[in-house]
Amino acid sequence: MNITLEHISKRFQRHWIFKDINHSFTAPGAYALLGPNGSGKSTLLRIMAGMQSPSLGKVHFQNNTGGAMQADEVYHSISFSAPGMELVEELTLREFFNFHFSFKHPLQGLTKESIIELTGLKDAADKQIGDYSSGMKQRVKLAQAIFSDTPALLLDEPCTNLDQQGVEQYRDWIAQYAKNRLVIVASNDEREYFFCKEMLDIEKYK
Repeated sequence: MNITLEHISKRFQRHWIFKDINHSFTAPGAYALLGPNGSGKSTLLRIMAGMQSPSLGKVHFQNNTGGAMQADEVYHSISFSAPGMELVEELTLREFFNFHFSFKHPLQGLTKESIIELTGLKDAADKQIGDYSSGMKQRVKLAQAIFSDTPALLLDEPCTNLDQQGVEQYRDWIAQYAKNRLVIVASNDEREYFFCKEMLDIEKYK
């Protein structure tokens, strides 16, 4: 899957967050969206995920043969994780994964039970997610994205609320399960984008 930005600009009221971004992101590849807090990294990532509209410009989604993708194809091809995304906190972890993976398939070779094992949350799998700590919830958000069988993986500040063990777990997951995918990370923390070969500095588009 490839994502191409054509003259992408975003404005909130009278303030332009960024202007005229032209860039192509091709798979397999790992890219980092860089910039200080408030620079627009998260906004651009949501635009690239099809979750938010730009003020100007267009996002093009293409499959591996270069053909344009329809909206439903885009949805099934992108996994997304962000600290502010909502989880269904009334569900247990097991119920949540049963729900999530009814829409997207797990990566080949993984099952919902093996994913629970990978999160390290097996002992809490039958507790409501609302009772989880912020770090445990972040593991769930990352797991539902990384372990979904999608060609594109978009991660916004993936190590938010993670302790050192959680950061190391994230690094292991990326090393093992992000190969041959299009991965885009919005971050200003090198621990989160250590594997990215290409960088896009949002500050250049003010």
